[in-house]
Amino acid sequence: EEQLVESGGGLVQAGGSLRLSCVASGFTFDDYVIGWFRQAPGKEREGISLISNFDGHTYYADSVKGRFTTSIDAAKNTAYLQMNSLKPEDTAVYSCAAGGVVAGMDWDEYDYWGQGTQVTVSS
Repeated sequence: EEQLVESGGGLVQAGGSLRLSCVASGFTFDDYVIGWFRQAPGKEREGISLISNFDGHTYYADSVKGRFTTSIDAAKNTAYLQMNSLKPEDTAVYSCAAGGVVAGMDWDEYDYWGQGTQVTVSS
C-alpha cells in the first residue's frame, strides 16, 4: 500500500527552525514530484513548495521563499522541508504529497497524500 508519513512538527518560538520529513512506503520517489502544503485553521490549503525528482526543479511560494528549503534523499526515500526564521503566521498543519511530472501547487494534481504534522510557532 502506498503511503506518505510526515514527522518533525512541533512547537517552536518565532525565529526558530524545524525540519519536516516525509517518508514514502509502497513506492519510491524516483518518478515523482513532491509537494508541500499547509493549512491553517479557517484558511484554505496553501501550496508552499515542491521538488521534482525528475530534474531537481524546486518552487517556493512567496510566503516561504528564502526561509524554507525542500530536498530529497533518494536513498532513504524521504523528502525534507527545512523551515527557518519561522513566524507565527507559519502555524498550520503541514502535509506532503507525491504526484506525476505535471504536478504543481494544486493538491488535486497529486496521487498520494500524507496525514500532516502540526507546526505551531509562538510569538
